[in-house]
Amino acid sequence: MKKGNIGVTTENIFPVIKKFLYSDQEIFLRELVSNAIDATQKLKTLASFGDFKGQLGDMDVRVTIDKEAGTLTVSDHGIGMTADDIEKYINQIAFSGAEEFLSKYKDTANAIIGHFGLGFYSAFMVAKKVEIRSLSYKEGAEAVKWTCDGSPEFTMEPADKTERGTDIVLYIDDDSKQYLEQARIDSLLKKYCRFLPVPVISGKEQEWKDGKYVDTDRDKIINITEPAWTKKPSELTDEDYRNFYHELYPGQEDPLFWIHLNVDYPFTLTGVLFFPKIKNNLEIRKDRIQLYSNQVYVTDSVEGVVPEFMMLLQGVIDSPDIPLNVSRSYLQSDTAVKKISGYITKKVSSRLEELFKADRAEFEKKWDDIKIFIEYGMLTDEKFCDAAMKFVLLKDTDDKYYTLDEYRTLVEASQTDKDGDVVYIYATDATAQYAYIQAATEKGYNVLLMNGELDGHFISMLENKLTKTRFVRVDSDVVDNLVPAADKKATSLSGEQISLLTSLFRSRVPKIEKAEFLVSFEELNPEANPVLITQNEYMRRMKDMAATQPGMAFYTELPDAYNLIVNTAAPVVKRILDDAEKTVGEKVAPLNKAVADDNARIKELRDTAPDGKLSEENENQVKHLSETAEHNRNEAEKIVAEYAASQPVIGQAIDLALLANGLLRGRELNEFIRRSVKLL
Repeated sequence: MKKGNIGVTTENIFPVIKKFLYSDQEIFLRELVSNAIDATQKLKTLASFGDFKGQLGDMDVRVTIDKEAGTLTVSDHGIGMTADDIEKYINQIAFSGAEEFLSKYKDTANAIIGHFGLGFYSAFMVAKKVEIRSLSYKEGAEAVKWTCDGSPEFTMEPADKTERGTDIVLYIDDDSKQYLEQARIDSLLKKYCRFLPVPVISGKEQEWKDGKYVDTDRDKIINITEPAWTKKPSELTDEDYRNFYHELYPGQEDPLFWIHLNVDYPFTLTGVLFFPKIKNNLEIRKDRIQLYSNQVYVTDSVEGVVPEFMMLLQGVIDSPDIPLNVSRSYLQSDTAVKKISGYITKKVSSRLEELFKADRAEFEKKWDDIKIFIEYGMLTDEKFCDAAMKFVLLKDTDDKYYTLDEYRTLVEASQTDKDGDVVYIYATDATAQYAYIQAATEKGYNVLLMNGELDGHFISMLENKLTKTRFVRVDSDVVDNLVPAADKKATSLSGEQISLLTSLFRSRVPKIEKAEFLVSFEELNPEANPVLITQNEYMRRMKDMAATQPGMAFYTELPDAYNLIVNTAAPVVKRILDDAEKTVGEKVAPLNKAVADDNARIKELRDTAPDGKLSEENENQVKHLSETAEHNRNEAEKIVAEYAASQPVIGQAIDLALLANGLLRGRELNEFIRRSVKLL
């Protein structure tokens, strides 16, 4: 028997391993199984070179639990180790046997996974004692047993092992007894080892018998040794891809389509990314894409490996250029990882363009499901945005799809305004904005449907990308002003008439929570509605974007600002004005004249004050005039409001406009219905 100390520079190596070297205790099983796979693959490589001429036999890895003995054993039939190998690769912690092996067989080495030394020592995170029992493949080799209790001291002695390979026996700590439960071990193997290239056996298959599950004599193989991403696309059918997707994500709908990644320069990368059906809400989850290194699971937190917008995708990325033990800061700073991220972006955009060109009709069928992904990518990744400008689609209210170039060609002639800007008119709700859409289409305009969660941001991005282009929502103005060919036509009404109409209509606008209405007048088509309601494009767009962008939350607190536009050319408005002038005109005229006279006198006093400073006498006079003007203004407003309250046609015209915009609810809606019945 040989005794000695492990070649480390400090006796605190084991506390370091337990606390700092690995972030998750459970990955000890991944490391040990990976080492076993590594040893198995090494032997296969040696055999292929003729350096091993014996029988390979069973080349599986077995994980065995012995609850009575308190042990967990990982066994392989791989290359094995001699006493010298253990001295070199185990006792000298900093040395990596895999690196030396790779340097010798670098061109054909068969998926060498690990850096054996430190990976092996993860066993001490859960074990109070670890044994290695190994027999090397080398002719004449003697079996050896290495034992360590978690201190730098070890013992090494001959063993009675007769089969080639290595057994790693963990005597599980009292506070880690969960790793002696078959269900726990199987779940970890499924998580970390489900796609390893060598069969991993854990326990026995079970069957239902006499009211319970019992073990059979059949070994339970945990993993799929040749997952889809390890094969060539030509070897796989659509059904193979769908089956693999459901293996990864049981119970989900079929994916829309997929992208098979396969590159070997300037880095090695394989994988399959799937486009799932995404619900209306923007689902950014961090566990959709799984990262592997030579079929060994690394993480499902792939920030930094793939661009943020691809977190909407699902699937697998496998690259040996990414080490097993990675931190987020490593992923974000490593140059190889950045190249991988750039490659994936390019590959995804190329695949989307290919699908668009190959079968546009099929691409259009899937557009509503992939739209949010493409828009998110264009908003967050400049290179993807540039590529996607070729295949991003716009959909109109007739469910027709256009590329950006096609749409500009479609509307340029009829929707270019007086400043030479092409106006893209859009709706966000085809049902709620139906009346506005109808008016626009009757005028010969095309209306886009932009009802996606990101469309507010997407519209702003397109306005920056496309030259001489602006977007206006179909209900942001009256139809005649959506694409202004000239300056607005001024109303022919006098100031007194405008003042009277303003009081009439403003007094009948119902109080709506978090909504403000600005009454204005325009001389529109006489056949247009007497009252229309529009919403300022800029403020409404800011509020829409604020719903998905926390930094803009203050916009959501602002009231909705609406324009209540009275069409002074409408016959009913002319009749309302005529009747009001006859009924209350004589009553309010002297009051309005008094207000005007008082305001004129106030202006005169201020204009003639030396150095702009009023004397005390004039200050008092201005105060008195202001109070008198305010009183007379209120009296005039009161007279008009009392009259307006007796005129159901005014309320009816306003309520019709509110109803068309979905703003008439509750008591006001009920009153509108009752009034409508009476007017019949």
